Parts: sequence; C-alpha cells; structure tokens
Amino acid sequence: MSNHFDAIVIGAGFSGIYMTYKLHQDGFTVKTLEKAAGVGGVWNVARYPGAHCDSESHCYNFMFSEELYRKWAWSKRFAPQEEILRYLNFAADELDVKKQMQFNTEVSSAKWDEEKTQWQILTSEGEEFTATYLISGVGCLSTSNIPNFEGRDNFAGESYHTGAWPHTPVDLKGKRIGVIGTGSSGVQSIPMIAQEAAELYVFQRTPQYTSPARNRTITEEENAQLKADYAGIRERIVASYAGYPYVRSTKSAVGTPEEERLAMLEATWEKGGLSFGSTFNDIGINPNSNDIVSEFIRSKIRETVKNPETVESLLPNYYYTTKRPIIDTNYHETYNKEHVTLIDLKEQPIVRITKSGIQTAEKEYTLDIIVYATGYDAMTGTLLKLDIIGRDGVTLKEKWADGEKVETYLGLGVSGFPNFFTITGPQSPSVLTNVPASIEQHVEWISDCLQYLKMNQIKTIEPTEEAEQQWSKQCMDIANSTLYTKTDSWYTGSNIEGKTRGFLIYLGGLNSYRQICSDIAGNGYEGYQLKTTEAIK
Repeated sequence: MSNHFDAIVIGAGFSGIYMTYKLHQDGFTVKTLEKAAGVGGVWNVARYPGAHCDSESHCYNFMFSEELYRKWAWSKRFAPQEEILRYLNFAADELDVKKQMQFNTEVSSAKWDEEKTQWQILTSEGEEFTATYLISGVGCLSTSNIPNFEGRDNFAGESYHTGAWPHTPVDLKGKRIGVIGTGSSGVQSIPMIAQEAAELYVFQRTPQYTSPARNRTITEEENAQLKADYAGIRERIVASYAGYPYVRSTKSAVGTPEEERLAMLEATWEKGGLSFGSTFNDIGINPNSNDIVSEFIRSKIRETVKNPETVESLLPNYYYTTKRPIIDTNYHETYNKEHVTLIDLKEQPIVRITKSGIQTAEKEYTLDIIVYATGYDAMTGTLLKLDIIGRDGVTLKEKWADGEKVETYLGLGVSGFPNFFTITGPQSPSVLTNVPASIEQHVEWISDCLQYLKMNQIKTIEPTEEAEQQWSKQCMDIANSTLYTKTDSWYTGSNIEGKTRGFLIYLGGLNSYRQICSDIAGNGYEGYQLKTTEAIK
C-alpha cells in the first residue's frame, strides 16, 4: 500500500475531523495522524474532575452542516468533557472520516523535499509518509506544562496534570491533595476535588477573576428552538467579532451612568457565562472601564469568601480579560470549607517537591496526591515540539528563533515552508474566539485554496517574507492598542520559564479576519508565492 497522500493532517480534534472531511469531499487523498487512541484532541486527554467547555454548547460544535447540527442535542448549557468527546466521535462517525485516520501514531518529524516538492513525514513508530500538503491541526493548547520544580520526580505519591488526566478513575476519596495552579483547569477542578479530599491545599500564584457559569440542563423545548434557529445562529456566528451568536455591547463602562451600569453588570452576572466580559464595549481597551468591571468582580469575591485573610489573597489586580476569562461553579465558595487551605505562593513560594509533599518557604505540606493545574505551552508549544523542516533544511524552531521571533502570514502559513498550513495557528484569532468557528473558517479557506491550486496546476504555495512581516506587525500593533499586552499570561507566553514574551493572537475580530482572508484569496492569494511545475523546473 502506498504511503503517499495529497495531504497529511496532524491531529484529530475539531480541526482534524473537519479538515479530513473537506479534503475527502473535494477529491483529495488524505491521511490524518493522531497520537491518541481516538478522535477528540484536547477533549480526549483533559479528563480532569469538573472539565467543562466555557463556550455555550449550542455554538461549540460544527455549524457547516444543518443536518449534523440537527442530529445532536446537548444536555447542558456548558457541556462536560465526556459529552464533548461523545459529540466529536458522533461527528466523526456521521462524516465517516475515521477510515482516513490513523490513531496511536505520533508525528516525530516532517521534512520538505524540494526536489520532489513534497513533505516527508516520519512517525515515532518509524513509519514514513509523503504528501503534497502538510496541514497542522494540533491546536493551541495541546502541550502540557509542568514547571521544573526541584525534586519533582522524588514525590512518592501520585502526580497528575489536568491536561493529561488518566482515562481510568483516580481515587481522590479521603486523600490529602495539593493542587498547583488556579487557571481554568484549576478553577474547574478544585471544587470537584474538594468534594472528595480529606484535605485540599491550593497553591496559587495568581488570583483569578471568575464569573459564574450558571450551568444547567437544556430542556427539550430549548433544544427544539435552537435547532429551528440554525440559520440565524450560524449567520450571527459568521458576522460576529468572536464567533459567538450574540450582539456586542455598544456601551462604554465609563460612559454609562453608575446606576444603569450596576444594573447591567448585575444582570449579566446573573445570566452567567462568558457574556459577562462583553457587558461593555471598552473593557479591553480603556483602563478606567476595565477597573469598574474588575472592582465589581472583586466585590463579589469579598461577598463570597468568609475568611478575611483568604479573601485578600484571592483578589486579582491585573486588567480583567487580559488573562483567559474564566467561568466557574462554586469556585470561591470552596474556600469557605474547613478542609480547604489556600497557599499564596507570592507569600510563601514553592521551594521544592519532596518525597512526602510540597515544601514552601514556610513549611512542608504532606500530601498523597499532587495535581498540576499548570496549563499549557500555548500557541507555539506543540508546533515547536514537532520537528518541522522547511526549505534549505531550516527548522520551524530555527525560523522562529526558538520562539523569540514568531512570524506567520494570517496564522495560516510560514515563509520557507511550502504547502504547509496551520489551522488556528499563531497570529490568527484562535483562542480569543469560539474556537470551532475559527476552525471552520480556516478549514474552508484551506480547502478553497487547495482546489484553486489544483485547478490552476500550481505546485507550491507559501507566504512571502514581506507579507509575513507586515501581517505580524499588524497583529502586534493591534494588540499594543489594547490592555492585553499589559498583563503577563499564557497569551503572552509568560507562564513558561524562559519563553520569549509576545502576543500571538489577532485581535481585530473574527469577522474582520474572515474578510481579510477572503479578500486575499479573491486577489489570487495575494502575499503568497505560487509556482507551477514548469516554474519549479
């Protein structure tokens, strides 16, 4: 059997499923390689207690097919991990793409062969593939990060990372458990772990702004209404700034009278979900407006947490939304439980992991289990981990100076790497949108591009250096006009020791980005070098 395909896709999450389907439908041969045992991407591995989506279920799914949309009914407003994984398996089966997928197969390297104008792909198992096109669907949050604490391997108990949780149940009952990290996975898992643990110690580096999820069951009537409004929901998603079917606020926080402003904040707080961060239209750009909303959340934390010393440690002071906005269920309430202790790492940093637990600057905490809720090497981590080698033997790691100078064109391609596409890659809207909406836009753009190349007998496509540099500057200029770059976060890479600080997300809005990509394609793929077979010879 030949191991040559028109396209190799890496990853079988949302991106891989839809990309595989589109390629096959368009008449391309495709093989999708996935290191896990099945589809699901991050939802196949992040099985920690309390893992939920923070986008509302009815828009956190594929929207390209009304038939597919109508066949599935979500049970919860915010779906738990296991239901999302069931959905992705359902979608893969309905679209009949698993036969193009190879699981338990990790890509170890991909090298561009200039003479043959194709990619050579090698797996960790020693299997070789070749392909005209290489498409990354690895996602922005797929490489777990565990800080290099001294003595980490000495711990005699059990250790788990929320991003690589076992597929079999972990017995937490009656255990002394330490959770390091209070990002999204920490905020979701801590209340659930507290229900089981005899003692729970939360080691917090940075307190978080959270708003209530208000998760609940979706009724049959609501599901019927959502299915009936498929066209409207999809139209609103496509037209929206962040890929959600909601109308953006037109009001400024500072420009709204105090009584009206408070009423609006209370109403969106009670409604719950990520919509709280969109109560006003200038939270991300106006420090005064941001402070109004930030102080409102701090007041809610003060109302909830009873211990005065604990509540002070839980009050964040950075700009709200400049770290990932988090929705929670009983997170701050958990600190009122007698068996839950908050350790503020700014007051007593972790010195080392010991055989029996965690040693801080003040004392040692004896533990049975350590949970690392320490997030991911976001945006570039997984791409840099892959050994991708472009023209003239230059690796992607070298091209990006080991992450110090990341430049792409549209977050879709990289100069010097012909016929290579990245779905929701660095410098696309990606994680600051409803990600499936961004994925669909990218997959459809790539699909249209490959059909154009085929129709016009174009052998290779890659961005020009000039287009790449201009796009990267545009992304950074927009980011610097906001508050996002004023805060250390995984958006900027500051959660990874030694990683160069940057901002690799396009903040101009998914709707604007969609139009830019469409215009570039309409102009014969402006900013790209296109070469026919004759030109290559």
